[in-house]
Amino acid sequence: MAEGKQVKIQNKTGKPENILKKEQEIYDQCKSIEQELPAFMNGFFAYLRGSVLPMTRLAYLQDIRFFCNYLMESCMFPVKRISELSPTDFEAIRARDINTFLDFARRYQIERENSIYIYENDNRALARKKSSLSVLFKYLFRDEILSKNITDGLDPIRVPKPGEREIKALTDEEVRLMLNTVSKGTGMTKKQLEFWKKTKKRDKAILVLFITYGLRLSELQQLNVDSFNFDRKEFKIYRKRGKESIMPINQSCEMVIKDYLEQERVSDETLEEENKAALFLSLQGKRMTERQIRELVKKYTAYALKTTQRSGYSPHKLRATAATSLIGRGEDIYDVQVLLDHENVTTTQLYAKHKENVKRDLVNNMEWELERKGEK
Repeated sequence: MAEGKQVKIQNKTGKPENILKKEQEIYDQCKSIEQELPAFMNGFFAYLRGSVLPMTRLAYLQDIRFFCNYLMESCMFPVKRISELSPTDFEAIRARDINTFLDFARRYQIERENSIYIYENDNRALARKKSSLSVLFKYLFRDEILSKNITDGLDPIRVPKPGEREIKALTDEEVRLMLNTVSKGTGMTKKQLEFWKKTKKRDKAILVLFITYGLRLSELQQLNVDSFNFDRKEFKIYRKRGKESIMPINQSCEMVIKDYLEQERVSDETLEEENKAALFLSLQGKRMTERQIRELVKKYTAYALKTTQRSGYSPHKLRATAATSLIGRGEDIYDVQVLLDHENVTTTQLYAKHKENVKRDLVNNMEWELERKGEK
């Protein structure tokens, strides 16, 4: 959005303005990247707009820009700007060139001013970059801009299968420890307690919403005060692809939200117009960002795990906590799928298959040193 200009929205969709503004920000980011890329990709840009989610579209465009910059900086083509790359240049690209790029992307460095930044990507990140380029080259071939489909020559990138992924979630006891910390400030330093006293009700409300409903970070960050209808015992969220969803409010949720609204959240009179609707506010009186919420969650989960904040669990892990806890309590897996808005039940089944203490159980009978001492 243009800096210094007031944004006015004519809203006929029913969506809150903060969600529409967020969507517009993503649209503007995509448009900015598209202007950097070659004009012969315009058809592909239109294809992305109609085929994938906005955040996926942005990720694809970022990956393609990264690849084009790599082509330019590696002197493969004599151009000064990536927008100058032509269909003839892309016709000369072979599968081995993309494979070389993906290998480069595993670990590379960028020098800025007096600092060197090292970037490292795991196989999951590399697989997405490969997917971004595959979609691009397949489209250019189908649109007859390129004469060959080179994507069959791309090297496979092994990504752990769903069943191989370790589900990271807090145990019920760790959840209790986390909530005890946010309620009482136990285990905090004097400096941490000073900050906690100002935000403890807000922080508790955020954590309870995550572990009760398994919300995505974006779904919680966009919540407004009027998202909640306490008379009807429900609140409204907007999920992937803009789907509106009504969630029931249980007693715990109602209690912590009301406690925050009535005793800690500042009055609207002190807020700027754009922040008055926001449910969760920073100490500066602004809508909390996704990054601020993520760091807050990692801080409190670190207390529960008795580890550093860097090793604390992100909001996505609290989403996993909600899933494993519900399934562990015998709830129907299809009901859990609907609550968490999984695309299909296969994703939900990952949490059902998870055995929290499987490694501990395996080694319980392998106490070699204790057995040795017991023989004496």
